[in-house]
Amino acid sequence: MTNYGGDQRDSPAIAAEASTVTTNKRFWTPGRFVAILCIVNLINYVDRGVIASNGVNGSSRTCDAKGLCSAGTGIQGEFRLSNFQDGLLSSAFMVGLLVASPIFAALSKRFTPFKLIGVGLTVWTLAAVGCGFSYNFWMIAVFRMFVGVGEASFISLAAPYIDDSAPAARKNLWLGLFYMCIPAGVALGYVFGGYVGNHLGWRWAFYIEAIAMAFFVVLSFCIKPPQLKGFAAKESKKPSTSIETVALTHAEASQIKNVTPKPKTQNLVVLFGKDMKALFSEKVFIVNVLGYITYNFVIGAYSYWGPKAGFGIYHMKNADMIFGGLTIICGIIGTLGGSYVLDRINATLQNTFKLLAASTLFGAAFCFAAFCMKNMYAFIGLFAVGEILIFAPQAPVNFVCLHCVRPNLRPLSMASSTVLIHILGDVPSSPLYGKMQDRLKNWRTSTLIITSILFLAAIIWGIGIFMNSVDRSNEKSDDEVEEEEKLETKADNNSVPV
Repeated sequence: MTNYGGDQRDSPAIAAEASTVTTNKRFWTPGRFVAILCIVNLINYVDRGVIASNGVNGSSRTCDAKGLCSAGTGIQGEFRLSNFQDGLLSSAFMVGLLVASPIFAALSKRFTPFKLIGVGLTVWTLAAVGCGFSYNFWMIAVFRMFVGVGEASFISLAAPYIDDSAPAARKNLWLGLFYMCIPAGVALGYVFGGYVGNHLGWRWAFYIEAIAMAFFVVLSFCIKPPQLKGFAAKESKKPSTSIETVALTHAEASQIKNVTPKPKTQNLVVLFGKDMKALFSEKVFIVNVLGYITYNFVIGAYSYWGPKAGFGIYHMKNADMIFGGLTIICGIIGTLGGSYVLDRINATLQNTFKLLAASTLFGAAFCFAAFCMKNMYAFIGLFAVGEILIFAPQAPVNFVCLHCVRPNLRPLSMASSTVLIHILGDVPSSPLYGKMQDRLKNWRTSTLIITSILFLAAIIWGIGIFMNSVDRSNEKSDDEVEEEEKLETKADNNSVPV
C-alpha cells in the first residue's frame, strides 16, 4: 500500500513550520490583533480632532469698533482663512479618503489586504508630517488630502478583519470597540490639539501624531493577519491540505495545484464594475447608506465646528476640554451600549434598523433641546444624553454594511459606504455650515438647523425595518462555488483506490 503523505508528516521542515505557526497564533491572538486595529483607528481619529481643535485650528483675527485688530491664532489665524476656507480643510481630507477608498477595495482582490493597510498608513504618516511643515493654505490642503488617502486603506479593510476575528457571540461588541475609537479619538484630538497647540504650537500636534503612527506602520508589515473570508490567500505557494488532496499521490496533488486556482484573466476594472453592480443591487445596502449619509452630514458638522459653536453660544473658556471630555465619555458609553444592545436583541438586519432608527430619533430630540437651552449646565446635561444616543449607531450601521453582502464584497461595501457618507455627508457639511454661520452670524440658529437633519436620518433607517432583509455574510461568491466544484471534480477524476 502506498504511504500517502507520510513523508510530509515526519519532515523536520514541516514540523518546524508547524511550530512557528503555533507560536504566531499563540502571540497574535484575535484579541491582540483587534487591539492593534483599534489603536490605529484611535490615532486616525485623534488627527481629525486635532485639526478641529481651537488650539490647532485657531481663529481668525478680529477687529473691534475702533478698528483695533487682534492677531489670529493657529492655522486659521496664521493663514488668514475665512470660515468657508477653514471648512475646506476638512473637505480636502475627505476628498483624498473618498477617491482612494474604492481603489484600495479593488486592489484587495489582487494584493494582500493587510499589506495595503501598511502602504496606506505609510502615506498617512508622511502626510501628517507634511501638514506640520506647511506654510500656506494650499500646501496644508494638499497634505490633508493625502492624510485622507492613507486612512482610506484602513477604513475599507479593517472592519472585515474584525468581523472575521471576533467570536460569533461578540461580533457587535468587538465592532463596537473598534468604532468606539471614533468619538474617543476625535475627543482626545480636541484635548491633545488644544494642549499642544497652546504650549508648543499647532505644528507639533501633527509631528507627534506622526511619530505615534510610525510604530504601527512598521508593525503592519510584520504581522501575519488572519485570512479574510471570501478571499483566496495571495501569498500561499503550498499545495492544499484539504481532505480531497490528502488521498492523492504527490504527482496528482501537484497536477491539481497547477490547474487550480486559475489566475484571474478578467481586467481589474471589469471585476470592479461587476462587484459594484452586485453591491448596488442590494436594496438594504442602499437604504442603510442613505440613512448613514444624512446622519454623517450632522456628525461631520458637529465634530469640526462643535468647540467653536460651544464657545460662541455659551462662551466656554475651555471649549476644547469640555467638548472633548463630553465626547469621550458619551462616545464610549453610546458606541459600546449600541453594540451590547444589538447583541442582546439578536443581531438580525431588521433589529439593527430598529436600533438605528430609535437611537437616532431620540438622540436628535435631546440634542435639539440642548441647543435651545440658555443655561450652559442645562445644555451639557441634555447634550450628554443626546450624544450617547447619537453614538449608539456607530457599530450597528457598519454591521449592516458587512452583513447585507457576500464576504468577498465586504471591502467594497465598506469603501463605498465610506465614499458616499463623506462625499454627500461631511464633505459638504463643514464648509456649508461655515458659509451659513458667515451669513447668519448666530451659532445657536446654525446649530439648530444642522441638528434637525438627524430626524431625517431616523426616518430613512426606519424604512429599513419593513424591508425583506437577508444576512448574506456566510454566502459564497459565484467564483468560490465554481472553484470548489472544479476542485471536487478534479479530485474525483484523480482519486486512487486504496
